[in-house]
Order: sequence, then C-alpha cells, then structure tokens
Amino acid sequence: MPQLLVIEASPRGASSVSRTMMQNFIANWKTAHPKGEVTVRDLVETSIPHISMPWLAAYFTPPASQTPEMKATLKLSDALVAELLAADEIVISTPVYNYNIPSNLKAWVDHIVRKGITLGFDGTGLVTGVKASLIVASGGAYGEGSPIADRNIAPQYMKMLLGVIGITDVTVIHGEVAKNVDMGEISMEDFVATHAAKLKAAAA
Repeated sequence: MPQLLVIEASPRGASSVSRTMMQNFIANWKTAHPKGEVTVRDLVETSIPHISMPWLAAYFTPPASQTPEMKATLKLSDALVAELLAADEIVISTPVYNYNIPSNLKAWVDHIVRKGITLGFDGTGLVTGVKASLIVASGGAYGEGSPIADRNIAPQYMKMLLGVIGITDVTVIHGEVAKNVDMGEISMEDFVATHAAKLKAAAA
C-alpha cells in the first residue's frame, strides 16, 4: 500500500497558492493510488522549534547514553523522521520568502537530517527508493532571461537537501508569479489550472 507524506509550509490557509496546488496534487494522487494512504504534516499546525543547544547536546549523545530529558528533546524530531522513513513518496509545498523557503520548513529540514538515520556518517544518504515532488509558489519569475534567475534558491536548496539524504527522484512544479492571484489579475482556479498537467503527471 503506497504511503504519501505531505508537508505543508504556507501560513495562508485557503488563500495560499502553494496549498491550493497541493490539494490538486493530492486529489490526483488519490485517483492514481486508490489504496494509498496520505499522512499530512502541517508545519503551521505543528510548532517545530529551531535547533537549540539542548537539542544539539541530545543529538550528539549516543542513544544508549541519552538521559530521559534528551530523549524528550528529540521526541518530535524522531516522529518527523519516522514519518519520512515510512513514506514511499513525499510531496512538499512551500511559498518563497525572500528567495528562500520559510523558516518552518527550514526547521523541518534541520530535524529530519539525522546522522546515522537519514544520513550516513560517511555522508551517504540513507533515504533511498523514495520519490519526491516539490510544489513551489513564488511571487517572482525565475525563468531563462529573468534578471533574478540567479536568485531561484528555494527549489534549488530543497532539491539539493533531499539529494543529500538520498532522495534523488525529485520533480519540481514551480508556480511562478503567483502574486498575480493576490493582485486579482488571475483567479486561483485559473492559475492552478496552468500547472494542472504537471501536477497530475507528478502525482501519477
């Protein structure tokens, strides 16, 4: 039974372009995988703390030597890693803030890159055989000829990071100039429709 892990990062709810694109993806995925199971990790509903000194102390302590307090510190991180390792496929939707991913998604990244679990001590990625899709909504356009093409950091970073932990089959669906939805120049439905074919192909 295929398992899909959904990671949502936008705080904008129903007004979010990336979340609306994600709903399109999930609908297509369920059609393509009628017996599949979907696990949703909403990074707005789940408050993921940024890395702290107690977290690092627990992280660098061998499991057999960790105190109960250290194990408690790593509890959420352990749960996030378990969700990732249980998935056959992962889809991440994110807005772009100042050319990069929002801090809640970066916090998720920091909690799931775990030496000895998702990343080998020799730097080899341990999460293999997993397919990923990355849904990005950005206000700007970064295509060929764009004056800000070199600032297309968010999808590059996430694709690189997924590769680090072993996920190399990554499809990027980039909803560029999503600000036009907010400006009323295009409806949410029409904007998502322009990416419908790519979303369907990725979900299949």
